[in-house]
Amino acid sequence: MNNTAPTFARQDNLKFFRTLNSRVNNYFKENNIQKTGNWKLHLKAVILFAVFLTPYFLILTLNMPFWLMLLLSIIMGVGMAGVGMNVMHDGNHGSYSNKSWINKFMGGTIYVLAGNVYNWQVQHNVLHHTYTNIPGHDEDLDAGRIIRFTEHAEWHRFHRFQHYYSVFLYGLLTFNWALTTDFKQMRNYLKRKLSYGEPKSPKILWTTLIITKMIYVSIWIVLPILIGITWWKVLLGFFLMHYTAGLILSIVFQLAHVVDHTTNPTPNDLGEMDNTWAIHQLYTTTNFAPKNAIVNWYTGGLNHQIEHHIFPNISHIHYGKIAKIVKETAKECNLPYYEYKTMRSAVAAHFKHLRDLGMKPELAV
Repeated sequence: MNNTAPTFARQDNLKFFRTLNSRVNNYFKENNIQKTGNWKLHLKAVILFAVFLTPYFLILTLNMPFWLMLLLSIIMGVGMAGVGMNVMHDGNHGSYSNKSWINKFMGGTIYVLAGNVYNWQVQHNVLHHTYTNIPGHDEDLDAGRIIRFTEHAEWHRFHRFQHYYSVFLYGLLTFNWALTTDFKQMRNYLKRKLSYGEPKSPKILWTTLIITKMIYVSIWIVLPILIGITWWKVLLGFFLMHYTAGLILSIVFQLAHVVDHTTNPTPNDLGEMDNTWAIHQLYTTTNFAPKNAIVNWYTGGLNHQIEHHIFPNISHIHYGKIAKIVKETAKECNLPYYEYKTMRSAVAAHFKHLRDLGMKPELAV
């Protein structure tokens, strides 16, 4: 990762963001509603936590066949991803509630998902939202050598098959959180002196990380073994839960930025980007299945990724309403507004893009 942060253009001759921001603010003012979550989000949080945790308590308290335990582990993974996309995500963006302590509490649910608040806020809020799709700065594009997400990444012969094997690796996302990623990220971010909000001492951050990991392992692995569930069944169920959640989260994340429409702009020799930050988001982000109520509900509005990137502090429950404003303003300014009408077309576009990126560079046209 490049430690020299690029700068965005300051002059917006199109007045895109100024116009858009004014219109969106007027929408909330005219309808007398807050930009944060409401009863719809609170109800969703209850439902998703129930989907996530109820199977766990059933496994602990009931004597059930192994196949049912595995099925419940998959359901927990579905709930786990849902909590991450809806509750934790809005909380850590400060958009779940207008009360900071509620946002902090909801953002802290990431510890139940095997993650870490500090790491997530730096990677997502700081690096991804600021330097979206910029190689060397947006860590969401960094998959090591195994997957080539941009044409700027080094090509290897095995990338010719990445559109086949990548989906199997996607499921390891949260499993890696639990085991290694958080430790590597914290060491890296502290070394680079990165933070989101008020900086905390490294001692507090490391202590929090270690204690929360110990509590996490105790709840999800040690406790089931202590009450009599065979250790290998516990580990298999744990892996299956994480694999399900990781697969869902990875697919949803990739559809917004790693498709053929979006670009991977790089700064010039002076470290300057061509566009302002807001316009940059339009070129690097795409929506998918915007009219699908189920996708919109479950993904926490992450299918309205354009609206989320331009207005990350507005709760996702409002994205469907403000999307029309964003789309019309972009059109007036002759700027792109990328979207796939269905999730199927977005998934197909992502894996086609992986296939194209996996071709030998001199053969790719």
